[in-house]
Amino acid sequence: MNPEQRKAVAHLIIAIKDRNGKPVNLNVVIATIESLGIREVDVEKDFGFDSILSLANYIYKIFGLKAYNDLKNDKQRVVEAKNYKKIAISSYFSSRAVKQFILENGSGISNFLPVAIQVISIVLFGISLWTFSKFNNLQSTAVVLGVIVGFVATGGFVQVIGKQVSYYWYNEDFYMARHSVLNIIKYGTLTILVIFIFSALLNFIIPLYSISFVIICFSYSLFIGFLLLVLAPLYALKQRWMITVSISLGTALALALHFFTKVPVYFLHWAGIVVAALTSILYLQWFLKHTLKKKKSKSIVEPKVTLSIYRNFNYFLYGIFFFLFVFMDRIIAWSSSTNREIPYLFYYEKDYEIGMDLAILFFFLLGGVLEYSISSFNRHLDYFQLIHTYSKFKKFNRKMTGLYHRHLRLLLFTTMGVAILLYLIMTQPWGYKAGFDEALSELSIKVSILGSIGYIFLTIGVLNTLYLYTLNQNRKPLVAIIAALLTNFISGVILSRLISYEYAVVGLMLGSLVFMLVTFRYTKQFFKNLDYYYYAAY
Repeated sequence: MNPEQRKAVAHLIIAIKDRNGKPVNLNVVIATIESLGIREVDVEKDFGFDSILSLANYIYKIFGLKAYNDLKNDKQRVVEAKNYKKIAISSYFSSRAVKQFILENGSGISNFLPVAIQVISIVLFGISLWTFSKFNNLQSTAVVLGVIVGFVATGGFVQVIGKQVSYYWYNEDFYMARHSVLNIIKYGTLTILVIFIFSALLNFIIPLYSISFVIICFSYSLFIGFLLLVLAPLYALKQRWMITVSISLGTALALALHFFTKVPVYFLHWAGIVVAALTSILYLQWFLKHTLKKKKSKSIVEPKVTLSIYRNFNYFLYGIFFFLFVFMDRIIAWSSSTNREIPYLFYYEKDYEIGMDLAILFFFLLGGVLEYSISSFNRHLDYFQLIHTYSKFKKFNRKMTGLYHRHLRLLLFTTMGVAILLYLIMTQPWGYKAGFDEALSELSIKVSILGSIGYIFLTIGVLNTLYLYTLNQNRKPLVAIIAALLTNFISGVILSRLISYEYAVVGLMLGSLVFMLVTFRYTKQFFKNLDYYYYAAY
């Protein structure tokens, strides 16, 4: 090589280093040389080698020298710095780990605050953002059915928001995060409108309810569904405090209209929900625009619709089936005439609903453990893969499995505390009786106990699902929720028709058990081959 050719080779080495860091093999060097526009016919004249292969061999040997052992390009150094900032400390029981547990558990429980606001409001004032203690059974049927339709219709979109928006946001593609939010909200709202049109036509052909009933039911489903759609991005973007603010403002307006005006209860509910939704939208718009101005987005290339559907299809179906599963027992119980008279195809039953409302406290109050467990899993995943070489993959898998078992023990320990709290609420004078001036019926207590067991199983299944989702194993939770939904429906229908309507709750309990066991099976395989799934995900 002459001096000019040596200088050209030196510049080429720098270019390869800046693009790749230390190349992992010879093929990377060859591909990089070709990507830089260097042709086979130019190699001998410009670099003094007879082919790209011989040039690549020479450069790859240079990168193999000891001086290049820790070579990284700029992007690798940035990623490494971020990883070290996110990595947990190695000791699970250190003071920092305790602090992390308190913060993340508190963050998870804080998600219960919007629900707690509604509970406090109905206990103290007899009204909340979408409930009213003086509704008769037919009015309650219209409202609750509307709420169920709103949740189920938007459940898939809410799940996709959680996945898609989080992905773009943490990859700092802020334009696409904003684009996804607006599109998903639009399509979710259109879905509710389509369901209403279909339901109205069906009710016109087979008149099951009055027109006023259908309009009230649709209005609640539209407003509740829209509220869920605009709150979901705040959760995904870690702006969860704004959810509490929005719900608080909406509830405050509903209470003010109730006590100081003669506005009908339906309209004050709708006004409160609209205010909560608008508050979220205005903040979301400001937050996204502020972020877009502050930081440059990586791209403005919108993905193809078919590709977006393919990537999110399993998440979408899981969201629909999950919410359908949660409400399935009510649909089954309230459509059963065994041991009660029902004037309509679907008719609200107060004692059953009270029992299930108490039972679902398990799911909400265990949310903090779920938040902490997944955050801890992600931190330890980064930490253990850095301190263990690939040949020690079995040790890596064992340590992560041990962490999973500790999280399960923590969940079960917390469950015992929630069970004691629920028992006190049901039995002590300061509990349910003090809040509603009446004792719980035997039916409510029975439904609450069976429902609580079901929600414990469901929570464990959700924890397993969150582990699977962290490394893109999205098909397995879908299989599990479909199996659970079928079990819930079949067993619930049989028991509620053969014994009594309230035994629909057993369907929820058995379905949740199936969900837990199926996700356990998948999670066991997941941790056994965690090194593979970790590699495949990235």
